[in-house]
Amino acid sequence: MTASTPPLQASQVLATVRNRIGHLTLNRPAGLNALTLDMVRSLKRQLDAWRNDPQVLAVMLRGEGPKGFCAGGDIRSLHDSYKAGDTLHETFFVEEYALDLTLHRYPKPLMVLMDGFTLGGGMGLAQGCDLRIVTERSRLGMPEVGIGYFPDVGGSYFLSRLPGELGIYLGVSGNQIGAADALYCGLADWYLHSEALPALDSGLDQLHFGDHPLKDLQGLLASLGQQILDAPPLAELRPAIDHYFAQPDIPSIIEQLREVNLGNSHDWALATAELLEQRSPLAMAVTLELLRRGRQLNLEHCFAQELHVDRQWFAHGDIIEGVRALIIHKDKQPRWNPPRPSDVTAAQVNRFFDGL
Repeated sequence: MTASTPPLQASQVLATVRNRIGHLTLNRPAGLNALTLDMVRSLKRQLDAWRNDPQVLAVMLRGEGPKGFCAGGDIRSLHDSYKAGDTLHETFFVEEYALDLTLHRYPKPLMVLMDGFTLGGGMGLAQGCDLRIVTERSRLGMPEVGIGYFPDVGGSYFLSRLPGELGIYLGVSGNQIGAADALYCGLADWYLHSEALPALDSGLDQLHFGDHPLKDLQGLLASLGQQILDAPPLAELRPAIDHYFAQPDIPSIIEQLREVNLGNSHDWALATAELLEQRSPLAMAVTLELLRRGRQLNLEHCFAQELHVDRQWFAHGDIIEGVRALIIHKDKQPRWNPPRPSDVTAAQVNRFFDGL
């Protein structure tokens, strides 16, 4: 029997139930499904309702449109809130992190389709899910350092637990990866070609559930996709990444990238050094500290650490200048403070963690 629930009042999140699977669709395609506070609240409300609904056995998350699952939080609105002296930016992160934690701790199987851009806040939603699906269109990343911010939404937990120094590399560089690398890193579980997505939907609508819904869903995915793709680029770069990004600080990482030649990675290393020199020095240094601390913390403590840093960041970090330069004026000439990685002191970094 197919039951349907009425769509949520906020049409930016669509909710239906088909074949005992709750479907949640982020419905803001013109903004790459970037999250607003209303969307966060709608998602949390629906997940809480389905948690105790015996008619719902599993939940599927996706984004409307082919370009992206979710490109993050609506950072422009948070910038404007801070500049106007309002508190939206504070409320948003508290509620967004609570939503992400709900997903990580959800008692029913969660699937997510990371088709297209899955960045920042989109990763926060996706990494709490049990079955994370990528396609040939997927672009995953935590690009926050590019706008003078740091990887949050649980990034200090899920990035810090990737093999070797891959998480440090992805967090400090802000680079995006495709499907093969997502599977290799452990940021995705299944690859389906986009042409198989109609078959996935059809399979979900016809799936016969037994006593173990998660196994039933895994069986469906196994019939349509695969868990490994050949030649992930990061596998070849892994020895170099593990060397460079184990250095003690950002200036040392950049120096090693420029001066030490490892295998066939020289061109990549020089390009990476150049990229790091464009990012916010303070954001990179805080990210490095955040992720290294995150290795020793449980999930709840990682979220608490991120919220602690976040509460100081709009006043003392680089995000206001980053949003101005890259999103509002689009001059792409941010005046980072401090301007160079070598100018960032340990005291400047540690102040964000004082009182934790």
